[in-house]
This record gives sequence, C-alpha cells and structure tokens, in this order.
Amino acid sequence: MHHHEKTAFLKFFITYFVSVAVLILAAGFFYYLQIQNHLLKAEEFSIIEYARHIKMHESMDEYHKGIFHHKFVKKPNKHIDIRNFTVLNDAFIKYIPTKHPGYYLQIFKKKKDFDTGLWNLKIKIIFIQIFLLLLFAYISYKLAKNALKPLQESISTLDKFAKDLIHDLNTPVTSIGLNMKLLAKNPNCADNPALERIKKSVDTISELHENLTILLQEETFQLQQLNLCKITQEIVQTQQQIYPNIRFVQECSNLTVKLNAHAIKQILQNIISNACKYNVTGGYVKIYNDDKALYIQNSGPKIDNPEKIFDRAYSSDERSSGIGLDIVNRLARAMNIEIQVKADDESNTFTLTFS
Repeated sequence: MHHHEKTAFLKFFITYFVSVAVLILAAGFFYYLQIQNHLLKAEEFSIIEYARHIKMHESMDEYHKGIFHHKFVKKPNKHIDIRNFTVLNDAFIKYIPTKHPGYYLQIFKKKKDFDTGLWNLKIKIIFIQIFLLLLFAYISYKLAKNALKPLQESISTLDKFAKDLIHDLNTPVTSIGLNMKLLAKNPNCADNPALERIKKSVDTISELHENLTILLQEETFQLQQLNLCKITQEIVQTQQQIYPNIRFVQECSNLTVKLNAHAIKQILQNIISNACKYNVTGGYVKIYNDDKALYIQNSGPKIDNPEKIFDRAYSSDERSSGIGLDIVNRLARAMNIEIQVKADDESNTFTLTFS
C-alpha cells in the first residue's frame, strides 16, 4: 500500500470509527443515567411502600431484616417537602408525614443492593460498548478498504502507464546521450552554445527518468542495513569531478540505518547535487551526522521559501522543474525519514532524521 493510500485509509477509518465510537459512548452514558434514575425511583417507591405497611399495621415479613429502619421524629419548626429523598453514601432517607402534626416517619434503607445493581449495570454497559466498538472497528476497516478500491485501481492503472512510459523513454534518452558525447568529440562542435543547452536538457531528463524509476518502486521497497557515510562518500566522489571548484567536507561516521538502498541513494544524490548546483563560487558542501540525523550543508545562496521547496512543481530557479525535491520528499516519507530545511544568509542545511 502506497503512503498516500495509507493516509487515505487512516483518514477514512479514523473519521468513521471515531464518529461511531462517540455515538456508542454517548448512548451508553445516557442509558446509564436513565437506568440509574429509574433505579432511584424504584428505591424511593420501595420506601413509600414500606411506610404504607407501617401505617396500615400490615405484616412486614416480606421485607428483609436489616435493610429497612424507621423511627418517628418531630420537626416542629421545619416544613419537609413530600418529594424529599436523600441519597447518602450508605443509605437512602425519606421523611413521610403522619397524621400527627409535626411528626414524620423517618425511613432508612441501606444502599448495598442498589450499589450492587448499579455496579452490575456499569459492567454490562462497558462490555456491550467494548463489543460494539470492536464490531464497528471491523466494519470501519472493511468500509475503508472497500472505499480505497477505486483509488487503488486508478493508481495501479497510472503506475502501469508511468512504468511503460519510463521504459519507452529509456532508449531515446540513452541514444541522445551517446550521440551528444560523440558530437562533443567533434572539433567543429566544441564550445557550441546550442549543444551545451541540449546537453543540460538531456541531463535533466536523465535525472528525472532515474527519479521516477526509483519512485515507482516504492510499493516493493526492500529494506536493509546501510552505511550512509559510505554512500555519501561515493556521491561526493562523483560530484567532485563535476564541480571541481566546490570544497567538500566529510565529517560523517558510524551512521547505519535500515533503508532501501536505491531510494536513499537517490535522495542523497538529489540533495547533494542541488547543494553543489546552487552554490556560490568557491563555496563548500559539508556533510556530517549526529546520532540518527544526517546534515547536508552548503554555503548558499539562501534558499527562498524553504517551507515550499518540497511542493510539487515549485521552484525558485527557472533551471529546475521542482519535481526532483518532490520525489525526494515522497521517497523519504515512504521510509519514515523526516526532512527539514534551515536557510539563513550564510548557509542552507538539509537535515534527514531517521527513525
């Protein structure tokens, strides 16, 4: 599954599941409050029924001993609302008026059975909610998978088209490159500005071709332990031949990470080549590491809008299409690499943080 497919899947799954989960939890909570209120009403009614038996001098055998207690109390200076019903930590209390003015029947009922019933209700609701959450998590997963199918089919079609196109481009690009090398050996074509422009265009197409080839392998990335310092040294050796006026400083040591070899080489190749290409005369490129982070720094000029350079097709330089860094960013996300860019008047620094 591609990174964007995973993102779409998670967004759909989380949105649907969280919405349903909130409804399930809210329904459980309000159901609990409703049943709790119903149980309280039942407790109050049982106290009233107990009081009726006392007033009518009826048999009390049906009531469990020790649960109910009563006594007559005098409240001469205080009116007690007939709806009174007090809930204490261990008992319910209700005052029932009698035929004697100022006297009330005070009835206590222990809460033990009520608390047990309420606890059992809580456990029942929690288990039902857990079951419903698991059920709807499974339903959310299935719905998210089904919702992704049209997207996956479209992406598969586009990937197949892109792979076929890149494969068909390989032959003409290689042919143009070889013919450019032959023309460069011809004395009549030496220092020809038109040929130089064509050569740069061919180099750009070749670089884009290589980037896209690596990107389309994202789904089948094979990860392995790689020494990034060794890879950067190989890239620097190549770049030194292309940019002999750039001073390279290598301070990378003991940085081994599990990555895809082709993808990380392409990422580093793009960043280091850009650090050389967009540099000042007689500038430098410095590569160093700190724990699980790799830093690639060049002497400028300052990058405009560093927060936008990974956006597709964004470029502050007319010589660049802007696609290269977008591909770098996508490859990095596929391998959980965090890339940050810091730019000031003295230098630009790319930071690659590995998980």
